[in-house]
Amino acid sequence: MTFTHLDDAGHARMVDVTGKQPTVREAVAEGHVRCAAHVVAALRSGDVPKGDVLAVARVAGIAAAKRTAELLPLAHVIGVHGVVVDLTVTDDGVDVRATVRTADRTGVEMEALTAVSVAALAVVDMVKGMDKGTSIAEVRLVAKSGGRSGDWRRE
Repeated sequence: MTFTHLDDAGHARMVDVTGKQPTVREAVAEGHVRCAAHVVAALRSGDVPKGDVLAVARVAGIAAAKRTAELLPLAHVIGVHGVVVDLTVTDDGVDVRATVRTADRTGVEMEALTAVSVAALAVVDMVKGMDKGTSIAEVRLVAKSGGRSGDWRRE
């Protein structure tokens, strides 16, 4: 088996995508922040002491998508041309969904996953004073389009 991120000596390397043509690519990821009932009530009423949790988390997710290559050593620096982070308060917490788009030489799956992860962390940070048991669950890629491997969607 050949691993794209290892050279012939088994050392980590960044895959060279110089020769690839830029194409439109999109990735969607999602996750969930589990919160206690009183936190959900505060989120719905807007009474979280630290302020507008969803607005902070949305901006944190967008910023994170743009900085993915700084966090993941083998991720490419790419033009992140569009990021949408949606947060929905549910009966047991907050659903987080990020859609990231580019017209570049490699995909934005890691950027979408990073956006969801950091947006979820921002929710935890904003409500941790209300509930230390808040947790993040089920961060996963749900769809991608574009690129050599084509389209993919989680069943």
